[in-house]
Amino acid sequence: MVPTPRYAGERVLVMGLGKSGLSAAASLRASGAEVQVWDDKPAQVQEGAARGFSAFDGAKMNLEGMRAVVWSPGIPHTLPKAHPLATRARAAGVTLTCDVDLLVEAQTDATVVGITGTNGKSTTTALTAHVFKNAGRKTAVGGNIGIPALELEPLGLGGTYVLELSSYQLELMPHLHCDTAVLLNITPDHLDRHGGLEGYIAAKRRIFSYQRHPRTAIVGIDDPHCAALCRALRDDGLHTVIPVSVQGPAPGGFHVANGVLIDATGSRPAEIVDLKTIARLPGAHNWQNAAAVAAVAHTHGLSQAQLVAGLRTFPGLKHRQELVGTVANVSFINDSKATNADAAEKALLCYDNIYWIAGGVAKEGGIAPLAPLFPRIRHAFLIGEAADTFADTLEGKVPYALYEDMESAIEEAGEMALKNKLPGATVLLSPACASFDMFKSFEERGDRFRDEVRELWPEAVAQ
Repeated sequence: MVPTPRYAGERVLVMGLGKSGLSAAASLRASGAEVQVWDDKPAQVQEGAARGFSAFDGAKMNLEGMRAVVWSPGIPHTLPKAHPLATRARAAGVTLTCDVDLLVEAQTDATVVGITGTNGKSTTTALTAHVFKNAGRKTAVGGNIGIPALELEPLGLGGTYVLELSSYQLELMPHLHCDTAVLLNITPDHLDRHGGLEGYIAAKRRIFSYQRHPRTAIVGIDDPHCAALCRALRDDGLHTVIPVSVQGPAPGGFHVANGVLIDATGSRPAEIVDLKTIARLPGAHNWQNAAAVAAVAHTHGLSQAQLVAGLRTFPGLKHRQELVGTVANVSFINDSKATNADAAEKALLCYDNIYWIAGGVAKEGGIAPLAPLFPRIRHAFLIGEAADTFADTLEGKVPYALYEDMESAIEEAGEMALKNKLPGATVLLSPACASFDMFKSFEERGDRFRDEVRELWPEAVAQ
């Protein structure tokens, strides 16, 4: 556990008692802080009390003198509706922070690599950490991925924290000081939480605030929002900017041409590796991730040999185009993390003859933007709240059927794919939806998919 000694003797309120909130409360208490806790869910307050924490009495207690409120990023504090506790805290001049901010505030001697973006940040974070660890660097990975931030190992001088940072977390990190900050891409998402696209972009841009010298900003330039941010960072004169692209050259940075990763930081572009030969990094979106990792590795002094070794040995992430297994020539792919159309697009681009399992709680825009990829889909198996809406979009373009549960959809999709015997057939769970109508999380949805495939087809073998 990472200690938080700067809060010793201070009053601190922890709001939100999930894993990260309880972890923060435990670290603060062990470091000598006077900790109180709260959650809008009574069961979570009881969980905090069972661990010996005092519940905050919002009706009676004055927030004056409170050092900070450690706020769970998943709880809205300003938009779409202001939370009363957050409003009171700000009125009293009390800082709202989060557990990841406590980590970077406590571990000032360690190097911080922060990674954000609408899509790809989990894979890029995990891949960066893998490359570093494979090269012998003392590294820990956390933030919006893995175990709670304050349960990571205290690394100190010579260590590197590789942190996935969501827009929610970036709003709650007044002490963020990335040595290297990575922004992969921006597409509309979480707009209700940020008051629209401009608020969302502003939250993402915070990753470049308060960087330590030398300030390195690695920016994907394949969407207009990030391209504009890249130009602005170059113009501010404070940052060393390394562009990343999979759509064209990136002078002074890294790009991918026909699947080949290219280093253009020197006087002449140099080929690094053919990413098409790395099975765990399929598709242009993963090539962007790999190019960003190459930029981070370059910034931190890793050799090209160390980079390539790390890329080739990366095991991949669960729920991100995870190959569950193959039966005959049919592949079963778990892409449960694809909770919007933009993320599902990345998977649909990677495969032909797709038997697509989709649906759940739809994001704004539904799947209409995926229409150019409909010819790749042999049949759609629709589940969840969005099934009827998705069916309307697919009508006359893609054969489809609606299912009351995912298990039935998996069975039908697998049997159809095996019967049709089309080359490169893929049963793809890439829902383009959140999971909360049928599952607790996208992880539970993906685990259910994996378990069901292996129960129905025990001969399925992951390669």
